[in-house]
Amino acid sequence: MSETIAFKPETLEKVHAIIKRYPEGKQKSALIPVLHLAQKEFSGWLDVPVMDYVAEVLSIKPIEVYEVATFYSMFNMQPVGKYVLEVCRTGPCLTRGSEKILDHIRTRLNIKDGETTADGLFTLKPAECLGACGYAPMLQLGKFYHENLTTEKVDEILDLCRQGAMKLD
Repeated sequence: MSETIAFKPETLEKVHAIIKRYPEGKQKSALIPVLHLAQKEFSGWLDVPVMDYVAEVLSIKPIEVYEVATFYSMFNMQPVGKYVLEVCRTGPCLTRGSEKILDHIRTRLNIKDGETTADGLFTLKPAECLGACGYAPMLQLGKFYHENLTTEKVDEILDLCRQGAMKLD
């Protein structure tokens, strides 16, 4: 077990409960929920030592963890801000103005896609389909969707975040 990286005891209990959902020898099936727990517990992103630790906990090869973590956009491979603004940029959102929303956020926060503001508060992360096509354009912030966006709604969201009044989970 890693000497510098370890789940808190209560998180490790959750990990073991997740692993028990699957037949013996199929612990790799627990990888995605365990990566979510790891990302939440270890500063909001997954660096190589954290992924190696997850591999060790699940008794799988590190490359198996890297493949999954780098494939799915919900996992962060670099440090992110407190508020990760995931703006959908696929078909329906694009036709309903998501590029305008992205441009507005880029300008207002003075960051590019994938960057974090100097104060560490916001990260802009364009996303593929988030499954709310009927409510486009939209963004995900934490576990919440913000739909039918306008630049005014985005400004309100950003202001609430700055005030610490925006829920993430």
